[in-house]
Amino acid sequence: MNLWQSLADMFQVPWGEYAGNLGEGLLRTLAYTIASFMGAAALGLVLALMRLNRLRAVRLPATIYTELFKNVPLLAIIFVTYFGLPSVGIKFSVFVAGVLSLVLFYAAYLSEIFRAAIAGIHSGQNEAAHALGLGRVTTFGHVILPQALRLALPGTNTMFVDLLKSTSLLVTISAAELMTRAQLIASETFRALEVYLVIAAIYFVVCYPVSQCLLWLERTIHAGVPLSFGRRRRLSLAKLLIQNGGLSG
Repeated sequence: MNLWQSLADMFQVPWGEYAGNLGEGLLRTLAYTIASFMGAAALGLVLALMRLNRLRAVRLPATIYTELFKNVPLLAIIFVTYFGLPSVGIKFSVFVAGVLSLVLFYAAYLSEIFRAAIAGIHSGQNEAAHALGLGRVTTFGHVILPQALRLALPGTNTMFVDLLKSTSLLVTISAAELMTRAQLIASETFRALEVYLVIAAIYFVVCYPVSQCLLWLERTIHAGVPLSFGRRRRLSLAKLLIQNGGLSG
């Protein structure tokens, strides 16, 4: 009886009163995640291309950046960005500082993933494209990059989910995301254990479906199923032409 009473006492937070705050915190968390991932992916691709460049003067800065941010804790980057830079006259809003910190940190890891994926494409692909008269930019954009993205997808998916969870560290700068809202609720209700258990459950409910959807996308792409309607239509037309040609032959 004492055990059941203790469990019942754990769940006495009036969650109805805080549902709006949690909803806003979750939306804020997703905003940080999407903005940061887009920035980190773009910067990571640039860094990967720089590291694959033949010129040492281009490779070296990218290598230094990657090794630096791979070996510095994300929390330290957040503190430097939000608390440290204002001392030299550079001040960002909470949202910009949070996104910038996540971009700087995850771009280093994504650059490694992208670099390995691009380097994994056989050199014959380049040679075949050049033999067809394609330029370097066209070859990279239409031949190399699509194949590299397919190879990079597993690691990129992992980084996306990890980034989503890492937004919880922005609680240190009161970023108004989910963990910050949880901290406020815990301080008002003095029910820390219950609050943080519920927040952990919310993170799981968000992260697990996202990871499964990304896994489905990865399997779909590796199976060769075209994602765009245009490519599906062209593929269906090609199959139809091949069938008709076979029947007429």
